Amino acid sequence: MIRIALLSLTLLATLLGQAAIAQAETRYVTDELEITLRTGESTRYRIIRMLPSGTPLEVLSVNRATNYARVRTEDGTTGYVLEHELQDEPAARERVATLEAKLAELQQKPDALAAQLSKLQTEHEQVSDDNAALRQEKQRLEQELATVRHASANILEITEDRDRLRIQVSELTRERADLQQENRDLKNQTHQRWFLIGAGVVTGGVFLGLLLPHLRWRRRRSSWASL
Repeated sequence: MIRIALLSLTLLATLLGQAAIAQAETRYVTDELEITLRTGESTRYRIIRMLPSGTPLEVLSVNRATNYARVRTEDGTTGYVLEHELQDEPAARERVATLEAKLAELQQKPDALAAQLSKLQTEHEQVSDDNAALRQEKQRLEQELATVRHASANILEITEDRDRLRIQVSELTRERADLQQENRDLKNQTHQRWFLIGAGVVTGGVFLGLLLPHLRWRRRRSSWASL
């Protein structure tokens, strides 16, 4: 009976242990760590402050004999820490945070790329509309150019007609001047003729005036002679 009771207790303890193991959860050691910044190169010196993991330090010198490094913090505080507690890379927690930030940035990039693609598509549509408008404007300008060329041809014909008319007007003006000169010459000749006629009439009148008295005198003498 005692043996059976012991076996029962052992079995019960085993079952309880397995149940406890089944209910346990996985945990990880935290990355949080603090080191001491001291005034000297041993634990006998006073602690200036506690430096949390990931604190950047400027290493001024290293004493291999004591394994202490003389460092300076970002705020200018100088002290000593164990050299093996320093590492060349930031703490894992800091690296994880950086990687998480990069991951978030990469996850946001598809959205940014999609927005950029949508913007480019909108710009492409706008450029296409502008291109269509430019084509219409080009056609309009070509039509206006054809109209201007046709008008230019008409203007050339009009210019040639104008030049011909100018030549004709010049010739008519010259002919008119010639006719006016001939008219003046004729008037002068007419005046001269009338002057000569008038002079002849006057001369004839004077001659008759001188001749008539002699004729009358002769007639009288003839009349007296016949008596």
